[in-house]
Amino acid sequence: MHDHTPDDDGYIWPVCVTPRCNRRLWVAEVSRWACRPCEDVTAARIAELPALFRQLDTTAALMRGARRSGGGSSGSKTPPIPPRLEVLDLVGPGGVAARLQAIEDSWRQALGWTVAPWRGSPAQAVPVHVEFLANNLLWACSSYEEVGQDIDDLRRLHGECKAIVDNERRPGRVQIGACPVHLEDGPCAAPLTASAASHRVRCGACGSRWETLGEWRELRAAQERVLAEVAGVAA
Repeated sequence: MHDHTPDDDGYIWPVCVTPRCNRRLWVAEVSRWACRPCEDVTAARIAELPALFRQLDTTAALMRGARRSGGGSSGSKTPPIPPRLEVLDLVGPGGVAARLQAIEDSWRQALGWTVAPWRGSPAQAVPVHVEFLANNLLWACSSYEEVGQDIDDLRRLHGECKAIVDNERRPGRVQIGACPVHLEDGPCAAPLTASAASHRVRCGACGSRWETLGEWRELRAAQERVLAEVAGVAA
């Protein structure tokens, strides 16, 4: 592609097409569109996306069924989980999976391959898109002229996911209502918290645990029943 040296008169030495890089390619890279450091960083970001998505999806699961501020029962003793629209946007149909699919589709078109059909839910699709992008990143950096924009899109997507996940880790816990377990003198009612990185919930007062998504749904249902009982008594 390029058979000149950096000292040839009138020759513009090729640079990496990644928008935030644009450095001059090494002699060994002159047949490429994106430099090897950009490829390496992008490969690492792609590899991290499935784990980041799972943590975001857990956060979204914790928010399902939460009331908006002001919409809770008057008997509620703890605030509801506030909806995080940026989380829901990333784990929903137009989020991480769709953005990865758009890049995969463009690469498939450039390769002359059939565009793959939608692969189920976002949780099912993300690992498949990631596998395709990881397997074909070297080709894209070497042969696909538009790869620079895709690398930048992956950088931004990774950054959006990581910023939310890191924020959830510090302080790392959200309030999810009161413990609904009935004790001898009534509901435990101790405030419960959950980590954005796990489905496990433990009551620090009575020791009750909820450790799966199925148990999380049971916890939500029990909390709703307690709030309904409290509202009925107040009425």
